Amino acid sequence: MKPVAVSSLVPQQGSMCLLERVIEWDEQHVVLETATHRSLANPLRSNGRLRALALCEYGAQAMAVHGGLRGTVTGVKPKPGMLVSLRAVQFGREYVDDLPGDLRVEAECLQADAGSLQYRFRVTHADEMLAEGRAAVVLS
Repeated sequence: MKPVAVSSLVPQQGSMCLLERVIEWDEQHVVLETATHRSLANPLRSNGRLRALALCEYGAQAMAVHGGLRGTVTGVKPKPGMLVSLRAVQFGREYVDDLPGDLRVEAECLQADAGSLQYRFRVTHADEMLAEGRAAVVLS
C-alpha cells in the first residue's frame, strides 16, 4: 500500500484533522491509527480533557478517509457529505486523553449509493473498546 497523507483525503485540516496514519484498507473498510487524543491542541478538548463523545468525530473522519481512498482507486472524487445520524453508539469510558499509545479507528461501509452512506465505526485502545456505533451521511 502506497502511503497517502490523511489530510489530503478529508475536508478537516490543521489540528481538526484527527487521524494520522492509514494502517490498512480495502473496498469495505479502513483502519487508521492516531495519537491526537493526547494533544493539548486537540480542538475537541473541553476544560483540558477529551471526552469519549469526541470519538464519534474520529469515526466520521475515518469514513471520509475511506471515501477518499476509494476515490484514489476509481479516479472519482468523493461527493461532499453531511453526517445526519449516529445510532447505537456506546462508550467504554468517559475520557480518553490520558491513554498512552495510539488509538485504532476502524470504519466499515455497510451501505453506499449515489445519495447516502452508512458505516459502522469502532475506536479502540490496546484492545479496549472506547466507542462504537453506526453513522449515516447524506451526500451533496
